[in-house]
Amino acid sequence: MFSSELWQAPSAGGYTPTTRGIFAYGNSGSVTAISNLVSSSGVVASDTAGVGTAEKTRCGATYGIDKAFFWGGEFANHTNLVSSSGVVASDSTGGGSARYGAAATTYGEDTAIIYCGQTSGSTTNIANLVSNSGAIASDTSGVGQNRINIAGVAYGEDKGIFGYGNVGNATSSFSMTNLVNNSGVISADVTGVGTVRGYLAACTYGGDKAIFGYGQNYTLSGSPYKITNLVSNSGVVAADVSGVGTTRFDLAACGYGSDKGIFGFGNGNKSMTNLVSNSGVVASDTSGVGTGRSGLSAAGYSIT
Repeated sequence: MFSSELWQAPSAGGYTPTTRGIFAYGNSGSVTAISNLVSSSGVVASDTAGVGTAEKTRCGATYGIDKAFFWGGEFANHTNLVSSSGVVASDSTGGGSARYGAAATTYGEDTAIIYCGQTSGSTTNIANLVSNSGAIASDTSGVGQNRINIAGVAYGEDKGIFGYGNVGNATSSFSMTNLVNNSGVISADVTGVGTVRGYLAACTYGGDKAIFGYGQNYTLSGSPYKITNLVSNSGVVAADVSGVGTTRFDLAACGYGSDKGIFGFGNGNKSMTNLVSNSGVVASDTSGVGTGRSGLSAAGYSIT
């Protein structure tokens, strides 16, 4: 679609697909702040020493066209911004209710939104807008099912979608989705398609489409999966596609190369990755690089 080594002007009213990605934070037996950059060809780099507070179960997304952020954690609400060159900044004071297991996605041209998660008191459906400077806004009253361990991803050039997830006590899983329009308004629940599950991940592909993948079904006593569900550029979720690679959950995913994606890491301190082509085909496992871990987050950054 685009050359990953050339600057790309954003389409009118829409975001510019990022060329590089970053996996960060997580739990490798102990909670960590290490990160791993993903090149424009999908190659994962070795560990970069952690910056900021070690955290797990954070969320992250692209903002400001070519930068990224990570937010939240175990009842935390601080933010770590990522520059257009992939440098993670130290903690900054967060906005919104502290919680973990939330998800985030880009919407519009250069803004993002955080949704759902677990506070110290309960599972919630509150949302927080993220400005094009990476500032987290105060809570917005929620729409849809309260849940945790959901996934969020952009689609259609200027919109987003949140999908799947668990209830707070992780005894049931869901498959419903919630669309986000290009002004950051979240829709009511859309009847789910595909296998119910949480602890999954999602990334963009093809420039304007998305894919949900992997996860764990607490309704069936924690069964892990490697199935995927494609999302069209109009936000329609397709039926399950038989999985490729290692069955796992509690992983992360992001876009790279302008029109491709990558799933990586996962439960049991796994470190393998699976590339996603620009037609949404998931490749077999690539041997892991970096510290194996779960409960990590990922986001796209850079447009060069």
